[in-house]
Amino acid sequence: MSEEYKREHVFGIDYGTSDFKYGPIALGETPEVVENRGYFVDKESLMSKLMDIRREIVVGKELPLFLESRKSLAERMVYPMRNGVIGKDDWKAWRVVEELTKYALNSFAPRDEEFDGFYLVASISMVAPRYMYEKLFEIFKKMNDEKTLVKAATIIPQPLAVAIAHKIPTCVVVESGHGNSQICPISMYPIRDAVLALNRGGSSANILMAEILKDAGYGDLAKEESLVRRVKEEIGLLPRDLDSAIDYAKANPEKVHARLKIPGTRIVIDLGEHSWTRFLVGEYVFNPNHEIFQSYFTRGMPKPSDIKIGDTFFYGMMDMAEAIIESVEKCPIELQPHLYSKILLSGGNFSWKVPEDLKEVAVTSDLKLTSMLHEKGIEDIEVRITEEPRFSVWRGCIVYGYAVPIDYEWNWNRMEGWLYLA
Repeated sequence: MSEEYKREHVFGIDYGTSDFKYGPIALGETPEVVENRGYFVDKESLMSKLMDIRREIVVGKELPLFLESRKSLAERMVYPMRNGVIGKDDWKAWRVVEELTKYALNSFAPRDEEFDGFYLVASISMVAPRYMYEKLFEIFKKMNDEKTLVKAATIIPQPLAVAIAHKIPTCVVVESGHGNSQICPISMYPIRDAVLALNRGGSSANILMAEILKDAGYGDLAKEESLVRRVKEEIGLLPRDLDSAIDYAKANPEKVHARLKIPGTRIVIDLGEHSWTRFLVGEYVFNPNHEIFQSYFTRGMPKPSDIKIGDTFFYGMMDMAEAIIESVEKCPIELQPHLYSKILLSGGNFSWKVPEDLKEVAVTSDLKLTSMLHEKGIEDIEVRITEEPRFSVWRGCIVYGYAVPIDYEWNWNRMEGWLYLA
């Protein structure tokens, strides 16, 4: 197989904790996106038999067409990458991963006779254990038993993919998705001993948004996760300083008033006098230690906890700036200034909007984190949001796949190279 064939058939997959991004090099800058989830169909129901539904799992863009009651969502919907780590024996999660991967590759697989499989670059969490690499390779190989979809595959950590996409060999990548946040110093390669993980991400902001909706009288809607996420993304704000933002909001209620119409429905969400809480949503991910959040914890909202998943310890309440400092300070002293001078923010959890008329009190993620680091005594820093935070990992997969030579075979010691499957 030639280098030219490989370059034309590089395929990237980012197994994000919320969004599953995928597509071949031909897509250019923007991948296809579906939610990283699968719905287990009730094959024993009368309607399944009448409609001749033979699939065990539904994934991808048509998934909403198979949804049943709200109760069934909790029973049948599986989000496999909640924390970036799948249990070795979590067969439901692995089945969803298998179906999503097959769905993605089949969406773009050419039908011509010359097609002999994609060069697949998959990206997973920096804290994923070795068995996840082994399991993914097994899945890729299994798919080829039915139809040749993968010529060769490789797997890289998400932070490394971000650094590759931006061609920055020395930096700190902060990758914050739905389930968690990873802080990873990189000096040519990820410095694994310095990686730090937070048990907070977009899902944490969703939990708080659901509580805010309940307080505003939308308790039933707060049970639907996809709706809560949409409301968070549309009206949530990241404050420059939370106390000042709250004071401003209460003094200028008309300027922060939040009202959202859900397209295609009669649903209108109006926070009214609770509109000042828009600023809590973004702050919570960056720093959940503000005293205002204590009232939510007291009323039963789960507090981000310190947990251990596999060999990785996830901190619950550590603020993001402190996490970056602790991570960098595990590296050699002469390297630390170079790491602080290039901090890359990647992941949908950094995509906070700033309305034109609220620029005095709301900020983007890079400005927020710069301010937090300055407050802790770190001065010579540069914090950048990647060009498109949601897609930077996928773009790194494509760049990596294009660059790695076809004769560079997978090495389990270095965890890099192509594993040939077809």
